[in-house]
Amino acid sequence: HKFFFQASNPGQFENDNDVLWQRGHVPETTVYHGRVGINTDAPDEALVVCGNAKVMGRVMHPSDSRAKQNIREVDTNEQLRRITQMRLVEYDYKPEFASVMGIKST
Repeated sequence: HKFFFQASNPGQFENDNDVLWQRGHVPETTVYHGRVGINTDAPDEALVVCGNAKVMGRVMHPSDSRAKQNIREVDTNEQLRRITQMRLVEYDYKPEFASVMGIKST
């Protein structure tokens, strides 16, 4: 597969000293060693998308049942006892975070 990049500064991706995009070890994969930001120049996670994202396939998450096996019922009384020991909190987002993330209600 091929990737095409178009930058506002045509020379932006031509620095051979810092080659961060590489072909992955698994077929049809590309690896970037660093953080990727879309609509942001300061990503603070592996991938930060500031705006809407359209997914034409499935999004897998570690809590997705498709990634699990040996799923079984548990003793609900024991689980309720564990829940009563949990620390539950309420919080407000910091205004600077909420404004960057587009969160209206903090």
